[in-house]
Amino acid sequence: MLGAALVRLVPSDLLASRSALSPILPARSIAGRALVLVIVIMTFLAGLTAGAVHLVADASSDWSRSIAREVTIQIRPMAGRDIEADVRMAADLGKRVRGVEVVRVFDRQEGEKLLEPWLGTGLDLGELPVPRLVVLKFSAGSTPELASLKAELAERVPNAGLDDHRLWLGRLKIMANSLVLIGIIILALVLVATGLAVAFATRGAMAGTAHIIDVLHLVGAEDSYIAREFQRHFLRLGLKGGLIGGLAAVMFYLVISLASANFAMNPGAEQVEALFGRFSLPGAGYASVLAIGLVIAAVTAIVSRATVYRTLSGHE
Repeated sequence: MLGAALVRLVPSDLLASRSALSPILPARSIAGRALVLVIVIMTFLAGLTAGAVHLVADASSDWSRSIAREVTIQIRPMAGRDIEADVRMAADLGKRVRGVEVVRVFDRQEGEKLLEPWLGTGLDLGELPVPRLVVLKFSAGSTPELASLKAELAERVPNAGLDDHRLWLGRLKIMANSLVLIGIIILALVLVATGLAVAFATRGAMAGTAHIIDVLHLVGAEDSYIAREFQRHFLRLGLKGGLIGGLAAVMFYLVISLASANFAMNPGAEQVEALFGRFSLPGAGYASVLAIGLVIAAVTAIVSRATVYRTLSGHE
């Protein structure tokens, strides 16, 4: 009876403009600011993860292209054979392979220098049978025929071995794919954590405005109207937090990109650059970091609306 009387007393256009006159939830509150801060942190972490996934994927692609275009011939010293003649023969055989762009012969000093990361510097390797290397670099898009090269090396340079780096390339792809998968899992966990935080915040907001929700039900407001009001409120919070967190992640990568250019002058920069690249995100990387903010804002709105429906249906 009381509900029907209130419905007759309250004009329908007043109910329709309820959010414009006095929103159910205050635009600014301590709980709202705390949720925005949580969303900012989550978005920043998710943006860092998305950027790292791009860096690893791009570096892995560069590694794969570089390694796939190179083949190494390793000539081991053997008693009774002239190592220099064997190196020249292996280089000549390599030049005949279709698609070869560059043939580089490493002298003994260069070969010994390659061992320094494992053996250290200052060692006399003159008595060790250090193998000689011949590196063949193929042109982009070429499909070299290595079977005939292996057969000719086995016949004319029996102490030579051919390494097409397939084993290393396979391990590299597995490692890169694993890192990308870990990044995707972290992104999913961040979204789940954000959704849980929004769900708890929505329930708290509903508990704080339970008397207003009861009055709205009495005057004929449907659950969809109440859910829409909560959705709008949390969407604004999500957009605010997502935008701040996304821009913070973009600024982080911009600063790192500028800093890496200065770091390139340091002695260990070549190894770091070979492993991770220049820490410079492509345009798609920055776009994905900003898109994370929009996704988190959408998750905030969707979870809030679903939580309101679930809570109201549970009270009925």
